[in-house]
Amino acid sequence: MSQNLLEVREISKFYGDVQAVRNVSFSLAEGEIGCLLGPSGCGKTTLLRTVAGFEDIAGGSISIGGRVVAGPSFVAPERRHIGMVFQDYALFPHLSVADNVTFGLEGMSAGERRRRMTDLLETVGLDSEKHRFPHELSGGQQQRVALARALAPEPKLLLMDEPFSNLDVALRESLSSEIRDILKARSITALMVTHNQNEAFAMADKVGVLSQGAMQQWDSPYAVYHHPSNVIVAGFVGEGGLINGTVVDRSAVQTALGVLSADIDVPFEVGCDVSVLIRPEDIVHDDNSPHYAKVVSKTFRGPTILYVLQLDSGETVQALVPSHHSHGPGQSIGLYPDVQDLVVFERGNASVGE
Repeated sequence: MSQNLLEVREISKFYGDVQAVRNVSFSLAEGEIGCLLGPSGCGKTTLLRTVAGFEDIAGGSISIGGRVVAGPSFVAPERRHIGMVFQDYALFPHLSVADNVTFGLEGMSAGERRRRMTDLLETVGLDSEKHRFPHELSGGQQQRVALARALAPEPKLLLMDEPFSNLDVALRESLSSEIRDILKARSITALMVTHNQNEAFAMADKVGVLSQGAMQQWDSPYAVYHHPSNVIVAGFVGEGGLINGTVVDRSAVQTALGVLSADIDVPFEVGCDVSVLIRPEDIVHDDNSPHYAKVVSKTFRGPTILYVLQLDSGETVQALVPSHHSHGPGQSIGLYPDVQDLVVFERGNASVGE
């Protein structure tokens, strides 16, 4: 069983009277990739900087490889054995790709540095570009060089701060998968920060959703999406909304979509008023269905259309429908629910998206 390479326990961080990080705890096993996910200002970059040692903490502790680096004692960033990939790549413009990668490899012979550089550039697919300079490379190539440079000292932990934010969407998705493969092949433990859930899901073994400096959920991408711990997570991850329901037995809820059943017991007593999370994929378009809803709005996405539909109760749900089924606002379309994961919250909690 893998040991935890990174342990963050009940840490807090203040800027004056403002608490940027609130009693956050999480851990990463050796070889795991974690992602801190949340909107701007939620504290994710501050949290990453405390792990890096660029910020101190007001309480709690941080351990890397079983060694306490923040809390009871403080270890300087350069002595934490971490690698860092920055949002703007931070490459040296006057150095070649090869020299960028080997920069900082002190105490090694020229031959060792050359072998390390060649191995890493082959790993990231840039061995043929080693004599070029950063300005001669594309954004994706520069990001690969930044990764190779961060891995050159063989750090215990790799930290990445919004590493794909300067790239276009298609390159972002392909590069995130490529970098995950590289890290997994080398069994490198990594922690990334992003506001983009697609990047988080493509990269991470564990995702931590942050809101107002507090960790709302630390779990697998699947669990975060299909089993959000609260409405904050449900609102930030994926699309959808809440509709009202009443628990009719321990595994079923009555809603405007009919009785929705679950394979497991819902955590509320029979008769309780609850809110039910409905994702777009939970609603299936079917012109032969006896159940209809009115189109409120539509968003064309090429192969699919995202509809906002009004039920007879006045509540709205979203549906993701193949785009050859095109209906205008005001039209009624047939639908039926296909809710595989029944996610239920106590009625009266903040609405999804808040």
